[in-house]
Amino acid sequence: MTQLALVIDLNVCVGCHACVTSCKQWNTSGTAGALVDLNPYGADPNGTFFNRVQTFEVGEFPNTQTVHFPKSCLHCEDPPCVPVCPTGASYKRAEDGIVLVDYDKCIGCKYCTWACPYGAREFDEQRKVMTKCTLCVDRVTDTKLPERERKPACVLACPSNARLFGDVHDPESVVSKAIAERGGYQLMPEWGTRPANHYLPRRKTEIRIHPEDLERVDNPLKIDGKQPEHPHRAPGREDFAT
Repeated sequence: MTQLALVIDLNVCVGCHACVTSCKQWNTSGTAGALVDLNPYGADPNGTFFNRVQTFEVGEFPNTQTVHFPKSCLHCEDPPCVPVCPTGASYKRAEDGIVLVDYDKCIGCKYCTWACPYGAREFDEQRKVMTKCTLCVDRVTDTKLPERERKPACVLACPSNARLFGDVHDPESVVSKAIAERGGYQLMPEWGTRPANHYLPRRKTEIRIHPEDLERVDNPLKIDGKQPEHPHRAPGREDFAT
């Protein structure tokens, strides 16, 4: 069985939010429908986003780090949001494992929100339906697009290639190899939902600075031990008051 998923490399995510904005743009204009922003610049903003980036400061001074943590629906292999839906609006596709919402059946009861341990469901205040990441299903299944473009919008927009996309059940896929080689892990596996999305852990690197590297290097532009002088120029028009 195919299980499409995202693998996110926390070691190279820079928190630029390109994935957030590209996700918002594509899904608003795609089959997911308009993702509303109500009073986005007011004191109590309300908006619908399928993907969010959370930023944390970890460690104690002086050994601190900034960690950017993108999070969206994890497309669990045993999604708790599906069986609690009273209308069958939440469902998991058999052909690729993507978890979706049928807006025509959704009554906005929010049962799926309470069941999801990851907080990945978004309630659309305007349409009164539950929404979520679709892995850009309308894009990845569009045979009219070149194969290299049949990826979620967030994957294509990431400037640091921190997001990978593919079939985690295929041992030869790029995502499966990254998980195996880098020790990819699932978010909160203790819930038993078997998230399809994985994260690649941050790698610890040690910077070694030799004492001679701390010595200030003399200005290589010096001539006979003196700093070079700037050439004198005649005053330009901008130097005169008009």
